[in-house]
Amino acid sequence: MTHFAVIGPSGAGKDTLMAAALARRPELGIVRRVITRPSDAGGEDFEGVTPEVFARMLAEGRFLLHWDAHGLRYGLPREGFGEGPRLINLSRRMLAEAQRILPDLQVIHVTARPDVLARRLAARGREDAAEVARRIARETGPLPDGLRVFPVDNSTTIEAALDQFLAALDKVNS
Repeated sequence: MTHFAVIGPSGAGKDTLMAAALARRPELGIVRRVITRPSDAGGEDFEGVTPEVFARMLAEGRFLLHWDAHGLRYGLPREGFGEGPRLINLSRRMLAEAQRILPDLQVIHVTARPDVLARRLAARGREDAAEVARRIARETGPLPDGLRVFPVDNSTTIEAALDQFLAALDKVNS
């Protein structure tokens, strides 16, 4: 089984591409994240929980991976890693640990031009203009060594980016 960590900045379109890939390739699975924000916050399909519920799930060992980012907690439930290839919306800070736990890990790095990211983040309405600017300017550093990384530019149309995304999935088997 292959696990695909889908990484990239907020607003790059990771969740949109993952959902589109799943529609085209039903054999794929998506590991649904648990996040400490309300389920009706929009964006990706996730399980929204309170910080107390998250802490209980963590204490019970229910997460394969977990991390904190942007004042929220994120977890990937162990039961989400079933049969067949899995897409995982993952923080790039978690790649080294994910690589250790999932030796078959491949990375799809979704990017978009800064002006596109700014427009998408502003339309989302979860951050003010200063926070959007901070997110775009944030330095991310290098990726861990030894990972196979496939770039996808989602600056134009979803169709063009989806073609790149599906081609990345296909390259793993070639």
